[in-house]
Amino acid sequence: MYDHIGLRVKGLDSSVNFYTAALAPLGYVLCSRDDSYAGFGPKGQPALWLHLHKGPANGGAHVAFRAPDHAAIEKFHSEGIKAGGRDNGGAGPRADYGPSYFAAFLIDPDGNNVEAVCT
Repeated sequence: MYDHIGLRVKGLDSSVNFYTAALAPLGYVLCSRDDSYAGFGPKGQPALWLHLHKGPANGGAHVAFRAPDHAAIEKFHSEGIKAGGRDNGGAGPRADYGPSYFAAFLIDPDGNNVEAVCT
């Protein structure tokens, strides 16, 4: 669980499109946006902030979102790929992480590793 996370992005529109598609199956929506930032989270509670960054490329981060069930994780993965994400591990069990760990991984348009998980 976290309060909020901020990621630097090189293309705000492409990142908003990716996160809108990938996070919708998890119940997260675009809560706030202007020309330099966007905030996602449960309705009215942004917790993931994307900030337009025109400097050098960032090193990438890992962000994991809780999902309600396996179906939401499968949809997170498929919708994220359709919206420009790259596969970094399809939906499935991850026994090496825990006996009931089920997750999928995507690389967002800025090289961040984004995960949806339920245990």
